[in-house]
Amino acid sequence: MTQLPDAVRACLFDMDGVLTDTARIHAAAWKDAFDAFLTARAGAEHGPDEDLRPFDARADYEAHVDGLPREDGVRAFLASRGIELPEGTADDGPDVASVTGIATAKNDRVGPLIDREGVELYPGTVVLLDALDAEGVPYAVVSSSANTRHVLEAAGALGRFAAIVDGTSLASRGLKGKPAPDTFLAAAENLGVAPADAAVFEDALSGVQAGRDGHFGLVVGVDRVGHADALREHGAGLVVADLAELA
Repeated sequence: MTQLPDAVRACLFDMDGVLTDTARIHAAAWKDAFDAFLTARAGAEHGPDEDLRPFDARADYEAHVDGLPREDGVRAFLASRGIELPEGTADDGPDVASVTGIATAKNDRVGPLIDREGVELYPGTVVLLDALDAEGVPYAVVSSSANTRHVLEAAGALGRFAAIVDGTSLASRGLKGKPAPDTFLAAAENLGVAPADAAVFEDALSGVQAGRDGHFGLVVGVDRVGHADALREHGAGLVVADLAELA
């Protein structure tokens, strides 16, 4: 028996940092992409008030890009450094100084990192998923990453989930990314449950805010980096260090 409330009829899991250890991979890819841009920016004409310090793979990642769709993460980080860039077009390559260009540069780095370093489900996550399977509780992945299926396949877990709502779903289904609740609401609909009957599991502040604003029955903050208070402030009703605590 899980330690979840009896009213929970379905579970909706963020991927990076909740199901899999891929937050480190995304942080590394963001750092490579942003640092390449910032270095080039320092060597060219730029505004006097722009902050061109290297990207911090922990502080900047958590504050500005964690859990967000790629382009939103680029915009948030650039705004934090006082940098304005054009939006760009879908044809912008990774060397173009635009929001789309930096997002492309980041995405180009993620796939090779996944393949080279490998991906695993957290052991505590496996314990909870096994318990949910035993109780017949369906669960879905809800991630802003367009690489969701690649990551789950690399972890040998693609077939475990009854539904997947990911970065590719945002455009195809007209969904807003986190902190809007759209992706979680879509996943609950896919599983045939009302938001009040579903639990959201998130490690990102934007994700727990989405769970709160979607009026889900339970919002669980997964604290792997020591920001439990911030998770609660953004909407987590329960905070755990590992999902095995709920199995």
